[in-house]
Amino acid sequence: MDDGVTRVERQGLDWLDMVLVGVFLLGIYLGVAIQVTSRIPIPAAPAGAAGLFLLWRRRDRIVPSHLTALVVVVLLYLMSIFSATDLAFLSKRFTGLVQLTYSLVIGYGLFLTLIQAERRQLAGLFLGFSLVILVGALLEDYAGLRDISDRVRLAIYHQGIYDADLRDEILYGRIRPRLFTSEPSAVTFGYTLFCFGWLVTTRMRLRLLVYLALAGAALFALPGPTLLLLLVLAIPYQVFLDGESRTGKRGAGGFVKAVIGAVALIAIAFFVGTSVFAERLREISNGQDASFFFREVGPALTAFEVIKHYPWAGAGLTGEPFINSLVINVFVKAPGFSEAWVYDKVADVLANYFWLHWIYLGLVWGTITLVALTAWLKVLKVPSVAFCWVVWVILGQASGAYVSPKTWTVFVLAAALSVLCRRSAAAPSYAGQAALPAFHDARWFRA
Repeated sequence: MDDGVTRVERQGLDWLDMVLVGVFLLGIYLGVAIQVTSRIPIPAAPAGAAGLFLLWRRRDRIVPSHLTALVVVVLLYLMSIFSATDLAFLSKRFTGLVQLTYSLVIGYGLFLTLIQAERRQLAGLFLGFSLVILVGALLEDYAGLRDISDRVRLAIYHQGIYDADLRDEILYGRIRPRLFTSEPSAVTFGYTLFCFGWLVTTRMRLRLLVYLALAGAALFALPGPTLLLLLVLAIPYQVFLDGESRTGKRGAGGFVKAVIGAVALIAIAFFVGTSVFAERLREISNGQDASFFFREVGPALTAFEVIKHYPWAGAGLTGEPFINSLVINVFVKAPGFSEAWVYDKVADVLANYFWLHWIYLGLVWGTITLVALTAWLKVLKVPSVAFCWVVWVILGQASGAYVSPKTWTVFVLAAALSVLCRRSAAAPSYAGQAALPAFHDARWFRA
């Protein structure tokens, strides 16, 4: 069958698509927001502009069932904010819903584009981004780029600018690269995401060894515990996707190989964590690491407490002001929390989007929306839903901002990578897509 989808996929993406995808990824990396009003920002604005343009360019590939499922997801989130306690906070929660909808919509535009790409195109793009970050980090340290980077950072970011240089000197022996972002963790997160994208899309035979080499280079050039997730992310790839890209099936030997690879990666991550980040682990064990507490311990404890008090609908989307006193009480009572740690607002110290899902939505609506999002993946014909969710959860340990494009880019990127990796080499068509009517073909849509 020589339908439109198959033709586009054989040709891959054109230069404009590649530029727009690059701008989208750059926007996610930088995280630059534009304030519409004093209270309503547009997060990752370059990604938003590129995502909407990508969606417009793929408008003839929008499938009614895709759009229906996405609308259902948004409506369920809307119902959740009306179900949350104290409607006085409805305006704040509705702002969160608008940002979440924006993130999902531009993510859908990215998904429709990426599934039309050739793997080699995306592998080159992801590797290019990774190498630019790696070289840029070295230039910051050894070639004077830091002064330029810092001036740019002060110009484009208005809050959340990392300045704990002394802490970096103590933990890592030098100031970590910021490379035009607001904080070092944004650099390591972007590098982790792009390297992982390369691992899944490349067809290189020794890809795992090169991936480990990229991880090793990053430990030297831009050290940070987020890089441990770079090793952990290879596990879902090994378990759910690797060895199945041609046939969609895996024999017993392939499964054993995947398990052995996963165990080896866990051992490597443990070794790196206990050796390279020994000083950081010492601070964590002594309750002196505020960053770890605000990313891992605090959000988890808060989620359990919110579910205990508000199991039906949680705090509501972006509902930190509603649970301000609850969070403070949880933190003060938590082992390992230091009253010397200073923060401006609760939203700054719940930096884990996986736990924010349960904090914002509670147990009931949290489960309902997870089911709805899973159904959306099924409608999109994503071959490995488990892969998408595992990747999303892993990267959630290094990022907050539940309603932002970064969070949902991880989600749709994992979905698109799953499609591309499982695509048959003999018949490279998006599984199931050809059988679904696009809008321009839909009988009910014709004039």
